[in-house]
Amino acid sequence: MIVHPDVAADLESLDATLTTVEKVLDLEELRRRIDELEMQASDPDLWNDQDHAQKVTSELSHAQSELRKVSELRQRLEDLPVHYELADAEEGEDKTAALADADEERASLRADIEAMEVKTMLAGEYDSREAVVNIRSGAGGVDAADWAQMLMRMYIRWAERKGYGVEVYDTSYAEEAGLKSATFAVKAPYMYGTLSVEQGTHRLVRISPFDNQSRRQTSFAEVEVLPVVETTDHIDVDENDIKVDVYRSSGPGGQSVNTTDSAVRLTHIPTGIVVTCQNEKSQLQNKASAMRVLQAKLLERKRQEERAELDALKGDGGSSWGNQMRSYVLHPYQMVKDLRTGVEDNNPTAVLDGELDKFIEAGIRWRMASAEA
Repeated sequence: MIVHPDVAADLESLDATLTTVEKVLDLEELRRRIDELEMQASDPDLWNDQDHAQKVTSELSHAQSELRKVSELRQRLEDLPVHYELADAEEGEDKTAALADADEERASLRADIEAMEVKTMLAGEYDSREAVVNIRSGAGGVDAADWAQMLMRMYIRWAERKGYGVEVYDTSYAEEAGLKSATFAVKAPYMYGTLSVEQGTHRLVRISPFDNQSRRQTSFAEVEVLPVVETTDHIDVDENDIKVDVYRSSGPGGQSVNTTDSAVRLTHIPTGIVVTCQNEKSQLQNKASAMRVLQAKLLERKRQEERAELDALKGDGGSSWGNQMRSYVLHPYQMVKDLRTGVEDNNPTAVLDGELDKFIEAGIRWRMASAEA
């Protein structure tokens, strides 16, 4: 079989990249871990502790998915030379079409291998955790509140496309439209490492649907991403340091969504951090969810303090990359642009419908390069 030198060199490059991914993932260890998790999952007593059971089944599903993906990539890479061999055996227009199909599969395979390579870069202390996402409307009035709701939908759609679980803890609706703030968890391994590059200020430029003169409006919303706290984190919260307020949950326009005081607001007195949760059915469930978010915020505060100390020691004054990070322009032209990586997309509708992968992957690569600089 004769393969064009450029194609052969590209296949060799793909093989080298995939081999590195396989080594980093440690496939033998991954298979051993899957066997161990399958044994735990088959234990009839597993669901006596629902939180532990959900963690085991989630980790098992993620490990099986990772092994399946990398195995499929290896099989596709091994099949590619056969595609070219079969194409070479054709003649005329059939040969041209078959070669084009093989080239298309090679390009698709490269994109998929590079996406898997990005996942191997998630090696931070908390990167393997699930994520808690907070979205807050900023400057821009009712447009900003609407923009916060659009961002929440974008991330939930992204998670749903991937098959990741989402648990909404709190949605604080604005008076006219949209959200003042929202808090939700994305419940899959490595979500903190993946979504942490989305943290920062997101800017929207569009013709305001709330302006009767159809003027252009710029609005802002802030995205905060936190790692879910685990028992090993030693984030102890003294009950005496917490002020607990209960109130009635409300929906859009201030309407009551239930008739009991089940919503919970926790105020951590030493830090002034305030957390609310109103989406569970009972006060007890809302308090438990709010406590998880409070612990995540305290963990992030601790992590930032430690990072600030290291930055002070290094003398670099810290990094402010997480502030202005992406612009979404719907008028006078159509474009989404990441201000850190330079990645652009001319289809904002698709991006706002959850097609975020290229921005997230570029953000992870950018973060790694910045850390090495």
